[in-house]
Amino acid sequence: MDIPGLPARRAALRLLDAVLRRGETLDIALHAATQGMASSSDRALARALASEALRWLVDLDALIDSATRLPLPEDAKPRSVLRLMLAGWLRLDTPPHAVIATALPLLSGGPRRLAHGVFSALVKREVRLPEAPTLPDTVVQRWGERSAGIAAALAVPPLLDLSLRDAGETALWAERLSGVSLIPGHIRLPRGEAVERLAGFAEGAWWVQDLAASLPARLLGSGGGRRALDLCAAPGGKTLQLAAAGWQVTALDSSPRRLDQLRANLQRTGLTAEVVTGDALEWTPSAPYDAILLDAPCTATGTCRRHPDVLHRIGPRQIAEMAELQARLLVRAAEWLAPGGRLIYAVCSLESVEGEGQAVKVALPIEPIRVGELPQGVEPTSQGWLHTDPRLLASVGGLDGFFIARWRQA
Repeated sequence: MDIPGLPARRAALRLLDAVLRRGETLDIALHAATQGMASSSDRALARALASEALRWLVDLDALIDSATRLPLPEDAKPRSVLRLMLAGWLRLDTPPHAVIATALPLLSGGPRRLAHGVFSALVKREVRLPEAPTLPDTVVQRWGERSAGIAAALAVPPLLDLSLRDAGETALWAERLSGVSLIPGHIRLPRGEAVERLAGFAEGAWWVQDLAASLPARLLGSGGGRRALDLCAAPGGKTLQLAAAGWQVTALDSSPRRLDQLRANLQRTGLTAEVVTGDALEWTPSAPYDAILLDAPCTATGTCRRHPDVLHRIGPRQIAEMAELQARLLVRAAEWLAPGGRLIYAVCSLESVEGEGQAVKVALPIEPIRVGELPQGVEPTSQGWLHTDPRLLASVGGLDGFFIARWRQA
């Protein structure tokens, strides 16, 4: 019989291997890593351990190296186990004796003795992590002077953001949910309680959506029955926003599974949209649209607060591949605008080549984003674009990283 807590550690070890060796996302790797686990709490613990190990990987490795005479190979199993042991102790407050009892069975023989000795030495030294995670050198090179502020924001778990079906009920839901609102139609809550148990979920009064992720659809304003196309729409937060704002929405995505989630959210909220399965590089609309929202596939490095795997599995190859796809999608989207129509381009990325590197290629008149359209404390650039990152609104919970630009067809 397994030691209580051991299945979660075993799954967390699989998650680290999937991310660091195979380049998989935590979300994709989670199903295979936790297959057969009956306990939802064990699955949650496995993800929490792997996430914290990835968030603090550089610092955990520095501690490990400080207690070994010869450096362990980066992909050595004892190093990965030690990363999880230290993450459990230093980040999840697991007592050292419990860490040892639940992690050392992952190893045998000499590696087990090595891990036990290193961990015990670090406990004896009463080591601590820095106030903020140290980012990998390659990430610092790409993000430049923003890196220190973003790293500081990574130390604080993100809060839960909700988008409301009816922005006129913002005060009502802020009171009912004991949350705060940073802009009409938005509520921010502490994490902890299961989303499905929160007031308003069953009746579809809101959906989960990071505040930064809600800004692109907000920048299209009220629809008044006009036609809007949500490209790469799944899982559907922006489709729901557009439908709630009075747009006649076509939601296009190539993933049938993710579109099923969109349909479920439409049903729960009572909102309507035309849902189409198709590849935006091959699909063609029957008529032009008054508004097009392209939330393009990207490296998602802007979600590093929630998905620290992006700090380690995203590099020049992935960035270049995404940039090529984004450029092709932008060309097609611009062709489908009706006269006077608006185009929004957004990516949840902190990579400049995916943001302004794409925006400068668009041959449409830019419609600058205005301060009054944004939450207090968030401002557009001098070009009229919008950059968000985890440094913004840090005192009230921060934001994911996004680049957003807007154009209007002549």
